[in-house]
Amino acid sequence: MISRLRFDKYSALYLWALFMIVFTITQGSVFLSWTSFKLVLIDPAVFTGCLALAFLVPLATGTFDLSIGANMSMALVISATLSSEGTMPDIASMFVALFACGVAGFISGFFVVRLRVNSFIATLGMSQVITAFVLKTSSQSINDAFTDSYRNIGRHEVFGIPLFMYYLAILAIIVWYVFEHTPVGRHMFATGGNPEAARLAGLRTDRLIWGSLIASGMIAGFAGIIYGWKVGNYAQTVGPGYLFPAIAAVFFGASQLKGRPNVWGTFIALYALAWGIKGLQLTFTSNVRWIEPLFQGVSLLAAVSLASHQGVVKARKSQEAAAEEPPEPEATIDDSPAPAEIVP
Repeated sequence: MISRLRFDKYSALYLWALFMIVFTITQGSVFLSWTSFKLVLIDPAVFTGCLALAFLVPLATGTFDLSIGANMSMALVISATLSSEGTMPDIASMFVALFACGVAGFISGFFVVRLRVNSFIATLGMSQVITAFVLKTSSQSINDAFTDSYRNIGRHEVFGIPLFMYYLAILAIIVWYVFEHTPVGRHMFATGGNPEAARLAGLRTDRLIWGSLIASGMIAGFAGIIYGWKVGNYAQTVGPGYLFPAIAAVFFGASQLKGRPNVWGTFIALYALAWGIKGLQLTFTSNVRWIEPLFQGVSLLAAVSLASHQGVVKARKSQEAAAEEPPEPEATIDDSPAPAEIVP
């Protein structure tokens, strides 16, 4: 019965349904109000969803990028500084910020690919370098960072939904299409599954890993651009706060639908967790700041455990399949003596 329900692939949907039922009974119309729907629909997807995509891209190659939160902060401070100075058009300031995040991803890729530093360590160290740059740049006061014309690029509403939601949807569709329908996506997952086998098969694994880190930095920078559109304020530490919920959504989503990192499983997990947090915040009306980090921490531990467990099961299945394959015939050695050499 459990196998028919496919709990291993659709556990986030079951969890989402459970949250909706429980908190609808306990909180009633407040939980199902349009205000709650709008907050949950927009807030998690804007920042956490964008950073989740940034973390998801290199994860497909088996690489971790822990600098995505710092890249978000860097894009925000660069765009805020350039916008406040008024030295270039708003669009140009955004592209400069995205380029800087791409450069950060390039440097991380250099350490991971060329110097063979573990991606966890390399990107963690890079995040501290970026944080130092953010603190140094923002030491000067930034007044009236974002103009109305800058914010209107993303916050203008179409059918009651801000434009940045459409931008994020387009970005998610692009990542999904690359993953599922292009050779690049298949090569990335092959690299993440077995880098050595992929390299021996002729795939340019180093280039795929390096490129995924550059793309990750730019996608994370786009999250900072969206923050400037939506909030319109500058904050030094806005990026790292969204790191853990993004990672939790990615790992939880990796156990959904396909049993590997995927876009739609990530967003299903993201919204399932977001509705759980919203219900708990409505249940505990006073001093609710502790709810979100606690829920995210527990979710991250559970998500990583579930994803790791499924990875072990797959490894065992592949090993069993390999054991069942008939052995290759051994090469025969010709022991006959070589013909004598004729010496004149």
